[in-house]
Amino acid sequence: MSTLWAPDGEHQVEPETSPTTQDTELSPEDQERAQAMAEDMAAARQQIAQVPASMVVNNHLMGFFELAAIHLSNQPPNLPEAALAIDALGAVVDKLAGRLGEDEETLRDSLQQIRLAYVGLERQSQEEAAAPADGEENPDA
Repeated sequence: MSTLWAPDGEHQVEPETSPTTQDTELSPEDQERAQAMAEDMAAARQQIAQVPASMVVNNHLMGFFELAAIHLSNQPPNLPEAALAIDALGAVVDKLAGRLGEDEETLRDSLQQIRLAYVGLERQSQEEAAAPADGEENPDA
């Protein structure tokens, strides 16, 4: 028996049994659907291959930005998750400097803005944690 790693730990995986002949045979309708799906996938691959890689990468990088913004907008903000997305965005933008095409400056500006937002929320979180709770006296006063 083998195991599969997942974020919540190792899981035992039963070995796959070989499918029987009747399990793998498709009805004519299913064969048509499978053929249509394969043709759609081939067309999608062809379309993606025509797009510059920098555009696809930039699209994914904006996904990192949006992921960080989502975690920062939670109440309370999820700073560790936002930090991961921000660090991933920064790592790729820094490593691919000069290769991200015409949107590189926008990506750098976005990275700077999300980092500033993170720092502001982190400071606010630290201040709130250090502030005395309602009804408690402030020992520094």
